[in-house]
Amino acid sequence: MEELRAEGVEPFPTRATRTHTSAQAIAEFETAEKEGREVKATLTGRIRATRAMGKLSFAHIEDGDGKIQLFFRVNEVGQDKIDFFNKMFDLGDFIQVGGVMMRTKTGEATLLVHEFKMLAKAVSPLPAAKDETLEDGTVVRHAALEDAEIRARQRYADLAVNPDVRETFRKRAAIIKALREFLDGKGFLEVETPILQPLYGGAAARPFTTHHNELDQDMYLRISFELYLKRLLVGNLEKVYEIGRDFRNEGVSFKHNPEFTQLEFYWAYADYLQVMELTEQMVSNTAQQTLGTMKVKYKEHEIDLTPPWRRLEMRQGILEASGVDIAAHKTAADLFQAIRAQHPNKTPDPKVTRGKMIDFLLGEFLEPTLIQPTFLYNYPRDISPLAKPLPGDPLTVERFEGYVAGFEICNAFTELNDPLDQEQRFLDMQKDYTDDEEEKNPLDEDYLRAMRYGMPPNGGFGMGVDRLVMLLLNKHSIREVLLFPALRKEEF
Repeated sequence: MEELRAEGVEPFPTRATRTHTSAQAIAEFETAEKEGREVKATLTGRIRATRAMGKLSFAHIEDGDGKIQLFFRVNEVGQDKIDFFNKMFDLGDFIQVGGVMMRTKTGEATLLVHEFKMLAKAVSPLPAAKDETLEDGTVVRHAALEDAEIRARQRYADLAVNPDVRETFRKRAAIIKALREFLDGKGFLEVETPILQPLYGGAAARPFTTHHNELDQDMYLRISFELYLKRLLVGNLEKVYEIGRDFRNEGVSFKHNPEFTQLEFYWAYADYLQVMELTEQMVSNTAQQTLGTMKVKYKEHEIDLTPPWRRLEMRQGILEASGVDIAAHKTAADLFQAIRAQHPNKTPDPKVTRGKMIDFLLGEFLEPTLIQPTFLYNYPRDISPLAKPLPGDPLTVERFEGYVAGFEICNAFTELNDPLDQEQRFLDMQKDYTDDEEEKNPLDEDYLRAMRYGMPPNGGFGMGVDRLVMLLLNKHSIREVLLFPALRKEEF
């Protein structure tokens, strides 16, 4: 960098010029070649490989579209410029090159360089993935960046050296676009609700807490959009959805990150059965739009997302997977004894609620068996505080979760719209919480006030978009589909 400046060359110039991307230049050349006309182009990109050959030099640069070969020849640029390029330009540098498109003896579409300049000097080398161009023109990659920790911590380097990672995030964007287009096409209105909230709610999770100095009050990063979106139903916005970030101050795993992208929608006058149908249509349509198929590979499984998906009642599913009939054990103590009788070496904490014990049975025994798309439906009321009861069965609510490849991707209810019932459920939950309970669902007086004005019957839905991306792209950790996942602080 200092040598460049000593020679009067700015290693970080203010302006850059580009007439074509690499793909555009190659495409135009292939057409022009048949017509016998010349294609001039000015290209930009990062140098990925170089090969000096005396009076000739070859290089490959990479831009957002892909790679293209450069050919430096003494006839066009002179020996001094070739020597300057070989000495001053390194792998990782960004360069601007102008010239004429040609085809080499090996048949590769190439830019014959007439002029070039530095755009940005790479002061540090990229951590890995060096490309070597052999004499026959073959590009060989050495020491590809594969360390998962470095890739997640230095995503900028990961993107720079691994084209497949760039493709992952392009497809992620396409998946989110397809979800939006599907819901827009069904008449849903996309809205935005507060991220900073005076009271968190809509899920059972520990929030992140901050303080608003001017108002002198604690605020919470939202854990769900639910209670705000349902307020909009009260205001006669009948079909609403939001795609955005939720934040939960809890553990990290292959499918959990403290901040994650959520899709929620609420649909007036619909129930959980209609939401099931819309869900399988939306997910299968998204797969078709982004991948061109409804059959995807996840680990060793081929998953068929074609509707209709399997429906399985939760009680029956847990009974088949664990041998425990949750409907026959109405209290936490009875259910614990039944679990211990069936599985003496695998039991939940005897102090937790009955709902937590059912969650334990679901996670330990049933969930891993749900490989093909399955709607698990009809949940116990004590783990579903915002759902309507099943007619004739006050202990069961109209709720489903969608499972694919052994993990949950979505959750939905026929939403509770009786304000008095909702208030009582909030109060009942407060009694069950222990002093050190981290996953509380607080009583929200403003939400109850909204409900008292009248809320239409409705179906509600929430889906972790990151998990859907994992499923569709065969990625086995949420870190792989987040540009900047949460990591332990790095010590410098």
